[in-house]
Amino acid sequence: MGKNSNKEKIGAEKKRWTDELLRSNLKLLPERLPAFTTVSNLLIDDLIYTPADIPDFIYIRDLGFSGEYPFTRGIYPSMYRGRIWTMREFAGYGTADETNKRFKYLLKKGQTGLSVAFDLPTLMGYDSDHPRSTGEVGRCGVAIDSLADMERLFKDIPLDKITTSMTINAPASVIFAMYIALAEKRGIQLSQLGGTIQNDILKEYIAQKEWIYPPRPSVRLITDTISYCIKNIPKWHPISISGYHIREAGATAVQELAFTLSDGLTYVDACIKAGMRIDEFAGRLSFFFNSHNDFFEEIAKFRAARRIWAREIKERYRPKDFHSMQMRFHTQTAGCSLTAQQPYNNIVRTAIQALAAVLGGTQSLHTNSMDETLSLPTERAVTIALRTQQIIAHESGVTNTVDPLGGSYFIEYLTNKIEEEVYKYFKKIDEIGGMVEAIQQGFPQREIARSAQWYQHAIEKKEKIVVGLNEFVEEVEPIETLKIGPEIEERQIKAVKGIRKKRNKKRWEASLERLKGAAEGKDNLMPYIIDAVKAYATVGEICDTLKEVFGEYKEPALF
Repeated sequence: MGKNSNKEKIGAEKKRWTDELLRSNLKLLPERLPAFTTVSNLLIDDLIYTPADIPDFIYIRDLGFSGEYPFTRGIYPSMYRGRIWTMREFAGYGTADETNKRFKYLLKKGQTGLSVAFDLPTLMGYDSDHPRSTGEVGRCGVAIDSLADMERLFKDIPLDKITTSMTINAPASVIFAMYIALAEKRGIQLSQLGGTIQNDILKEYIAQKEWIYPPRPSVRLITDTISYCIKNIPKWHPISISGYHIREAGATAVQELAFTLSDGLTYVDACIKAGMRIDEFAGRLSFFFNSHNDFFEEIAKFRAARRIWAREIKERYRPKDFHSMQMRFHTQTAGCSLTAQQPYNNIVRTAIQALAAVLGGTQSLHTNSMDETLSLPTERAVTIALRTQQIIAHESGVTNTVDPLGGSYFIEYLTNKIEEEVYKYFKKIDEIGGMVEAIQQGFPQREIARSAQWYQHAIEKKEKIVVGLNEFVEEVEPIETLKIGPEIEERQIKAVKGIRKKRNKKRWEASLERLKGAAEGKDNLMPYIIDAVKAYATVGEICDTLKEVFGEYKEPALF
C-alpha cells in the first residue's frame, strides 16, 4: 500500500513539474515536439521518466538476472564479461578468389567470424551465364555457381576453427549443401562446423523480394534444413530469422520486431508439424536485427525481443530445456540510415548504432562501412568499420557490466511500450489467420509502406533532420570506392562453363533425377541436394529442378 502511495505521489509531482515546464516554454513546444517522438507511433511521449511510468514493473518478472528467464538482461549470466560478441564484417564481391583474399585480410585485422555476401544472381538461384544475370555478376556480393567456387572461396580457411554466416535465403539449402560437401571433402567432421545460414524466406515475401518458390515448399526446404542440422550438424544455426531487411524496407522498430517474431513462431509451428520436438531445435534458432539511429529505442527493442520470445516459446510449447527459450541474435547497423552525402558522417552513425546493439546484448555484430551507399566497401572503409567494434569492445568500458541501462525508468518504459505494441500486431496477424496468410493478403507489406512514407515525409518536411542531407549541407571531396569491372563477369562465366565440361555427366544427371523424385515425395531434401552439389550441379540447375516440382512464386498486386 505504501508503495502505491509513493508512486502516486511521484506521479503527481511529475505532473506538477511538467505543467510548470510547459507553461514556461509554451511557445517552444511545437518546434520541439519531434525531438520527443519516434517513428514507432510516438512511443516517446514525455519529457522525463520516473517510477510513475512503469507502475506495474515487477523486478523478477520483467527484469531479473541475465542468463535467467525472461532473459531481458541477456541470455548469458556474464554476457561480455565472459566473452565478447563475434565480430563479423559482411564481405563478398567479384569471384571467389577476390572474396577469399578479403576474408583473409579481415581475419588478419582481428575479425572473429566470417560473413558471406552473395551476388544477386546467386541470391535468385541463377547461374552467372544465365541471361538474367547479365551485368549483376559479382556486383553486390560474391558469385557462387558450383562446389568449385565454394572450394576457392574458403581456400586455406579452417572451417572447423572459424564460424561462418551466409546471408542467402531462397537457394540457402543449395549453398549450405556446398559448405557441407566442402567440409566432407576436407575430412572435417560435420559436428565441428559452426555458423549460420540465413534461410528465412518469409521476410523475402515481406521485404527483400528475393524468392524463387511459393511459401509452402519454401518452408519445407527450411524445415528439412533444420531437421538435417539437428541430426548431423548440432553446432550450426540452420536459420537466422531476419528483421534486418524488414527494417531496411521502411518498417518501424515495433514492426520489425512484430513481423520478425511472427515469422519465427511460424517456423516453430512448421517444425512441430514436421515431427520435431521443441527442445530438439529451438535452441539452434537464431535471429538477425537492424540497429537504427534512435539509440534508446533500439536498446529497448533488443531487450523486448528476448522477453517476448522467451514468453511465447514457454507458454505456447512448454519446453523442458531453458535454452529453448533463449533468443540468440546477430545485429547489423542500419544501411538505410547512411547517406551518400558527407560519407564520413556514416562512421559516427555506425558507431552509435553499434553501441546500441552492444548495450542491447547482441551475440554478433556487423558494422557498416562509410561507403555503404556508394559501393561495396574498400579495405580502408571496412577496416574503420571493424575498428569501431574493437574500440567499443576494448576501450569504452560498456562490456564491464551486464545490461548497464537495466532499471532505467526510460529504458524500462520503452521496453514495456514496445512489447505492448508488438502484441497488438500479434493480435492483428492472428485475426487474419497467421503470418503466411497475412503475407499473401499484403498486410505487413502495406504496414511497412505506410511507415516508409511517413519517414520520408518527415525528412522532406525537416521534421526529421539528417545531417548532410536536409540540414548542414555542404559539398565534400568524393571518397575512393571499390570498382567491379566487366572482366569479373567474363571470368566467372568462363569458369562455370568449364565446370560443366569437366564433370561426370552421368553422375550429374542421376543426382538431379533423384532430387526431383525426392521433391515430389516427402523425403528430407538435404541429402539429395548435397549429392547433387558433389556431382558439381550448379545453383541454377538445382533450383531449376526444384522449380519443375514446386513452381515459382508470383507476388499478387498488393497496392
